[in-house]
Amino acid sequence: MAPKEEKPKGGKKPAPKKVAEKKAAPAATEKAPVKALQKAHKVSKKVVKGVHGTRVKKVRTSVKFYRPRTFRPTRAPKYPKKSTPKRNKMDAYNIIKHPLTTESAMKKIEDNNTLVFICDIKSNKHQIKSAVKKLYDINISKVNTLVRPTGDKKAYVRLAPDYDALDVANKIGII
Repeated sequence: MAPKEEKPKGGKKPAPKKVAEKKAAPAATEKAPVKALQKAHKVSKKVVKGVHGTRVKKVRTSVKFYRPRTFRPTRAPKYPKKSTPKRNKMDAYNIIKHPLTTESAMKKIEDNNTLVFICDIKSNKHQIKSAVKKLYDINISKVNTLVRPTGDKKAYVRLAPDYDALDVANKIGII
């Protein structure tokens, strides 16, 4: 026995409301997924390419390559490299070794108001002048130097007119 088909009371088929609603719903929701799909494609491309994928490779016109200057921060050390500052080895006692007491030096003392010293080879005229001033408390007008063949430096220290080289030599103990 075959099942009987039910006929509607009005003799008409009922309107497929649910089907129409289903068709209307995908039409309305289709626009949103298209945009979402495009956005998803863009994001996936960026993920595949990486952050720097949009840059164009620079065309090099020169055969030389110059290293780009990068940022070099100023040094901010946590501790000093040396615990104490370096000692100055050229003090007054190292600059002037001893006075010279030869006959020619004595003649210079008497005639030219000049004292003669043997000095350190690395010292200059300014250092010799300040060292003599500090050690003997005298004013100096000028300093002449020469290097002996033995490798010593001889300094002729001319005193100021208000100081007498004989008195200073006596105070030092040369004469």
